[in-house]
Amino acid sequence: MEDNLASILNESRRTISKLQLLSAFFEDEIIYKIYLRSQVVHKLFENNVELDINKLELFHLQYTASVIELLRKIKSTNERNISLLFDEIQINNDLIEKLNTSVFSEKNFDLDKQKQSLKINLSLRKLFQSLSDDTNEDPFSKNINAFASRFAQDFYYDITPEMMDTLVQYDPAKTYRNNYAIIEKKLMGWLCKTEFRTEFFIGLRAGYLIAEIYKFLENDKFFLYLPSKNLFLFCDPASIKDIDLTNHLSKKARIIADLTDKNYQLNQKASVEKIAIPQKVKEVLREYAAKIEEVDFLQKIGNYDVQTNILKTMLNTDIL
Repeated sequence: MEDNLASILNESRRTISKLQLLSAFFEDEIIYKIYLRSQVVHKLFENNVELDINKLELFHLQYTASVIELLRKIKSTNERNISLLFDEIQINNDLIEKLNTSVFSEKNFDLDKQKQSLKINLSLRKLFQSLSDDTNEDPFSKNINAFASRFAQDFYYDITPEMMDTLVQYDPAKTYRNNYAIIEKKLMGWLCKTEFRTEFFIGLRAGYLIAEIYKFLENDKFFLYLPSKNLFLFCDPASIKDIDLTNHLSKKARIIADLTDKNYQLNQKASVEKIAIPQKVKEVLREYAAKIEEVDFLQKIGNYDVQTNILKTMLNTDIL
């Protein structure tokens, strides 16, 4: 008799421990109430040996076991569903890692921008000297277009060919030219006035055509450099449509930011779906919790009720 009592109590503890783990997993108030009430029932039999211990075993067989099996099925279904989300997160992480190692970084770009600005300023100073002295010397610094070759794909803004064509329109009568370059007369005047102090502002791409815009350090004037024609013209960046000049991230950095944000959203979704319980199941669990809270519940153990049958039916349906 005592062996049977000890065996049923030990098995009851193991059953309640399983229910406790599931209540912690789902973090659901209803399941937690069922777990607490099951503990109360167990303690009742444990502290009152005169009660029929077989009713505790029957309680777990009829009710607790069905709840545990149902919750495990929901848990398994949820984990299967969110595995797809985690696969997508891993794919995004792999792409982020590749982008971080295969493309020039923002730091590389910022450092080389300074070098490019010095090259352009020096080239323009030499162009002024060449035009003034009427010589035929190439004014451009060595590898002046290497900067665009390295960074245009990732860091330059994409614009339409029509927009690029508008930007490079000029009146030949208002330019200086030699065998190496064409520059707007007023622009050369401003460059001399400001001692050729400019800095790289942004780069533009229209298909294979590249242009760069530079800014005067002392004011808000800008000029455009078209490498394919060695052409220098005044330019207003505000007139360039469909680019966001407030966004200084490279294409790579924007992709990484988008993927990182997507992964955050996927993780949030996975956290919710991991512990999601179908509404119909919640309703039955709520009724079941109310049932075992009833004062005369123990007297009814052994009589199958509607909630018990529904719990068992759910285990064999596609509701999950």
